[in-house]
Amino acid sequence: MTTGSVPPAVLRKGARVNDPLGVVLGFLDAHGNIDAGYPSPVASFGEEDLRLANRGGARISAPERTAVLERRRSIERALEVIAPDASLARAANSVPWLPMRQLFDAFAGIRGVGLSKTTKALYRKRPALVPMLDSVVQKYLEDDDLGDKVPFGERALGFVRGYKHDLDGNRAAVRAVRQELARRNYHLTEVRILDLWIWSVRDRPGPSA
Repeated sequence: MTTGSVPPAVLRKGARVNDPLGVVLGFLDAHGNIDAGYPSPVASFGEEDLRLANRGGARISAPERTAVLERRRSIERALEVIAPDASLARAANSVPWLPMRQLFDAFAGIRGVGLSKTTKALYRKRPALVPMLDSVVQKYLEDDDLGDKVPFGERALGFVRGYKHDLDGNRAAVRAVRQELARRNYHLTEVRILDLWIWSVRDRPGPSA
C-alpha cells in the first residue's frame, strides 16, 4: 500500500486530507512513535497519569494536579466500568456513553482544568475512546459545542459525539491508515489518527492537506 492508495479523508467546512497516510507518517517522522512506551490503560489513576498528560502538552499545574487527585476515587470508579479497549470507532450503541459522562463529570468544577486538560489526562487511559479536546479540536467541532451553560460532562459528550460522527464518516481511510501503520510497527488508535488530520488542516478553510 502506498500513501496515494489510501482514500482521502473528508473533514468539515470543505477540508480534505488527500494524503491521509502521508500526513500521519510525516508527524511520526518528526515526533517519533508518539503513543509508544506508555503503560496499558487500566482502572487506576494517579500522579503518573498527570505527568504523562503534561508530557503531551496538558500543562496541568501543581495545584491543579492536587485538585484532580482529590477526585481520584470518582475517576477510578468511572474507569472501572469502561473496558480498556473501548473504542469510539465501534457502533454507537456499544460506546459507554454514561460511564464516559461520569468520567468527565469527575473533573467538573476544578479551577483551571477545562476540557483540554481533562481529556489529555484521560486519553492514555482509554486511547481508543477519549479524544483530546484541545483548542484546535474544539474549534473544529464548534458546531457540536453545547456551550458552557450545560454541565461539564454533557458538554464534553457533545464534542465526543461530533468527533465520532467524523470518525464514522472516514471509516475507510482510517482503516487503511491503521493497517499501513501497523505494517510499519506504528500502533495508533482511530481517535489519534483523526486528531492528526484535524491538526493538519487547522487554519486552512476549504483547501486540501
